[in-house]
Parts: sequence; C-alpha cells; structure tokens
Amino acid sequence: MTERALVLAVALVLTTLTGCGMTDDSAAGGSGSSPATSSGDTSGGIRSAGISTSRDASDAMEAVSSGIYDLIKVKGKASDGRPGVQQCPGKDRDTYFRIFHPWSFYPTSPADLDAAMENLKAALPRHGWKIVQYGPDTSVNRNVVLIADNDEQKAGVHITRMKKRNPPKLSLTVVSGCYQVPDGQEVEHF
Repeated sequence: MTERALVLAVALVLTTLTGCGMTDDSAAGGSGSSPATSSGDTSGGIRSAGISTSRDASDAMEAVSSGIYDLIKVKGKASDGRPGVQQCPGKDRDTYFRIFHPWSFYPTSPADLDAAMENLKAALPRHGWKIVQYGPDTSVNRNVVLIADNDEQKAGVHITRMKKRNPPKLSLTVVSGCYQVPDGQEVEHF
C-alpha cells in the first residue's frame, strides 16, 4: 500500500472515530476558534470542532501533533509532513472541513521503537486521550496500531508501529473534528 493510500485509509478509519465522545461546547485551540453554534451538530458521525479558518485549524492540529511528539520520549526525528484539508462527509465543502496531519517518527536507534510506542500508550491517557483500539493489525507484519480520541482537542490519532519497515518507524495521522469557517469566508483547501 502506498503512503498516500495509507493516509487516505487512516483518514477513513478516523472519520468514524473522531467523534466518539466529542461534544460541541468547546472548540479546538488556535486563534479564530469559537464554540460551534449548534449543539449536537454532527457531520456523518463526526462532531463539530467549532468555527475556524483552515489556517488556524491547521495550526491547532500541528500543535496537537507536537504534543504527541513530546510524549514519545525517545530520541529520533519526525518527518516534515504538513497538515491538509479534507471535506466533512455530507457537508458543503466550501463551508465545512477537517484537518488531517500525517507524519512519521524515526527513532535514532531502531531498538527504541517499542519504547516509543509504549511511552505513547502510557502517556496519551494522562493527557486527555482515550485509547479506543490497541493491538496488532491483520497485516503480514502484524504492525501494532494505537487509535485514540481527545474530546477537548476535538481530534483523533492513528498510530502504527512499523517495526519491519526500513527504516523502522511510527506512522501517525492526527485528524480533527468538523470545523465550520466564519461567516462570509470559504474553506481554503491545501
């Protein structure tokens, strides 16, 4: 499976998960955000993340990714993946959007890959994340997958430990809830 296909597959999985327990009474961080105007509004099962411009929401999801990176606690390097914009299912693409941020973490020593995943598994719940899935996938490589939601940050994360990859890495995708642009503006797609 190509990296792009993997990102799209992960985004589809997170479409269902980022909204499991999200509420509409607070927005994700970032300037320009404010609470959603209609309580209980969902987009194809995805809860509202509030009102924001695409750029401010992108900055907020980068901050979420940065917080996750800090929890790894293993020396290594993160890829330079930039956030992108995707449509909220069943909503006007010029008014509603989600942010997805795919990136990878490469430990300095491949032996530290397991420690990086265990650190995330232990630390995410202490930082407001609810782990909704953890364990090996059905691939030949039996990659370990961790999926978690954060109601406060209106985000979900899908993490895959790819031990047999060359080089070994953690593949991460952070996905936001569904944002609405401020009145009079349109979604900036990037």
